[in-house]
Amino acid sequence: MQTIGEILAILAVIVGTAFSITGVLGLVRLPDVYTRLHATGKVGVFGVVLLLIAAMLITPLSVGKGLVLIGLLLIGGPVTAHALASAAYRLGLPLKRAVRDDLAGRNDARS
Repeated sequence: MQTIGEILAILAVIVGTAFSITGVLGLVRLPDVYTRLHATGKVGVFGVVLLLIAAMLITPLSVGKGLVLIGLLLIGGPVTAHALASAAYRLGLPLKRAVRDDLAGRNDARS
């Protein structure tokens, strides 16, 4: 049974690392702050969650602590990305190739 746990942990490390690398590539390659936040806010969080799952399978980290950390990451990651994107929009950072801007007509959007 321990061998199955180790195999699952290795798979979680590989997939989590792939997610994290994809997030870093998105951070480097994407054109503006909003799409970069999308890459790092979504993909990076799932990469870290998979690495935490691997840590729970390999190390004596209790499942309760691991699940609390995963829950906090899943709640805090998107909220942080949204707060950063909102701050970037209020500062007036431009959108590259924007199809539409739903906040452009609001008076309090950039104040």
